Amino acid sequence: MNTTRREFLGTAALVAAGLSMAAKATPVLAKPDVIWSYLIHLGMNNWKDIPLERCPPDAPEPFRTRCCADYLRTEEPEWNFMIDHLSKSGANMVIIDLGEGMALPSHPELAVKGTWSVEKMRKELARLRGLGLEPIPKFNFSACHDSWLKEYGRMVSTSAYYKVCADVIRDTVEIFDHPRFFHLGYDEETANHQSTHEMVVVRQGELWWHDFLWFVRQVEGQGVRPWIWSDYYWNHKEEFLRRMPRSVLQSNWYYGASFKDAKDSARNRVQTYVDFDKAGFDQVPTGSNWSCDTNFADTVRFCRANCSKEHLKGFMMAPWQRTIALHHDKAVRGIDQLGAAIKAW
Repeated sequence: MNTTRREFLGTAALVAAGLSMAAKATPVLAKPDVIWSYLIHLGMNNWKDIPLERCPPDAPEPFRTRCCADYLRTEEPEWNFMIDHLSKSGANMVIIDLGEGMALPSHPELAVKGTWSVEKMRKELARLRGLGLEPIPKFNFSACHDSWLKEYGRMVSTSAYYKVCADVIRDTVEIFDHPRFFHLGYDEETANHQSTHEMVVVRQGELWWHDFLWFVRQVEGQGVRPWIWSDYYWNHKEEFLRRMPRSVLQSNWYYGASFKDAKDSARNRVQTYVDFDKAGFDQVPTGSNWSCDTNFADTVRFCRANCSKEHLKGFMMAPWQRTIALHHDKAVRGIDQLGAAIKAW
């Protein structure tokens, strides 16, 4: 966890050389015609800037698991079970919400107790690829979900912020061996979504676009395709269609039960899948069992009927369950629903 950047780069070069000599032992994942992906959480300091030690002692469990902690709460037996179960489902991609879960050579101060070392992460990435799962890194750079950045999350749009975020992206791309995609998060940056935070930070107008396009350049400069949550579109349609680069992979999300008869905000979210297709955006629609157990299958069915093969790149299941035994059952159901959709495809 205390690896310096120079040591990390030297180790990476040796690892790369070793891999080239043992290419036959390293599985190369074919790029699938359809992405079947699952969002799993390694880091969990994404939802509250209230430290766990200041969480009210009588707070209900859902609130406590969303507070920030100074230790990694992912339970490895649970992680291993979910990965193994996912590998049997037919899925071909796992999106890892990293947060405080992975050591970053450029910024060891972002680690917590139990953060995975670079070596441990590389070993796990090799295991995932061996199981047929393409690992994709995800950090959330929304000012609503960046508690994992610690003090830097309160320095948004400053020179210190830009430097640390650029370093995070560069280190991650190297650790993940230059993945196809890098998920930037970037959802729910509104005052309403931060109503329980101790500090509210919201970029809007030109600053939102300045920072977002800056992140896009950081990722694309590494030869990787940026990927985001697309909810900014819901309330900024005209400018989104005009200014959003078509190079950015989109994940609109809707977790409700109604598609054909959806009304108001739900209708807006469902219609976004169709709007994106007409506008020429590549997309990976995201469903969930957060609200109901029929959503994912219905998401696949709706998008298959209303979106072109050219731009519909696949699907993501996002149960939004922490990787802990307490959330086991719902996470497993999410994987099972993903597997059922794959079989029905």
